[in-house]
Amino acid sequence: MILIADSGATKSNWVLMDKNRRNQNFELVGLNPFYVDSVQIEKIISKELVPIIANENVEQIYFYGAGCSTIYKSMVIEDALIMLFWNAEIIVNSDLLGAARALFWNEEGIACILGTGSNSCYFDGKDIVKNVPSLGYFFGDEGSGAHMGKTFMKDYLLGNLPKEIDKAFRKEYNYTRENILDAIYNLPFPNRFLASFNSFYADHLSNKYVFELVTNSFREFFINQIEHYENYRDVPISFVGSVAFYFEALLRQIAAEFDVEIKSILRTPIDALAQYHKI
Repeated sequence: MILIADSGATKSNWVLMDKNRRNQNFELVGLNPFYVDSVQIEKIISKELVPIIANENVEQIYFYGAGCSTIYKSMVIEDALIMLFWNAEIIVNSDLLGAARALFWNEEGIACILGTGSNSCYFDGKDIVKNVPSLGYFFGDEGSGAHMGKTFMKDYLLGNLPKEIDKAFRKEYNYTRENILDAIYNLPFPNRFLASFNSFYADHLSNKYVFELVTNSFREFFINQIEHYENYRDVPISFVGSVAFYFEALLRQIAAEFDVEIKSILRTPIDALAQYHKI
């Protein structure tokens, strides 16, 4: 059996494939080695995944994850998986390579991720040739849920939201200043918290402030990411991620401003990766 995982900052999607090409899908929390260590990862997988699969029969694991772009961080994931899947060959790669393979297989293109965080790369059909660093939610992640959330939260705390949006937000979430600052500065996963308001934006896109919040964040992504690839107008550009998926119309609109036509958008790459690694 082959186990494939695609992990972002908020959630991870898994698919188990057997030789009869039967697939089982699972969803766990995000397993980013910048936020959780091997012990925590092992506990999560042991509790939520191992009880429902025959882990001793898993022969190969392909794990694609946010935060897995270096050998050291990849080892955090690998060390946890080795403890649970002792018979398996384990290969850990970045979520960017997973996105590129899911979107382009063996063709070249610029693969982009817009979810809790954001990232992009130029993929030559085999390897990632160039990557513009995303710098994470504090310095970058333009176009992502965390990036939008950081701007929105600041305006909310400073009283800069339009009255109707401020009222609607308070009614739906009832957050205090202390709740918000605690979530950002003291509690785990502040990026998840900042990225948790996408449904609110989607419900209020007719409001000028919210519309500009989303579209300006997308513009910053194209300026700080896409325009750094010299050939961005000459190769296909595609996206994975919940933000790209749910705001597809606006994303395509902003892409057109940069003379870019988006080839495809996937909510998650896991099904395409299952096809890529098909037994």
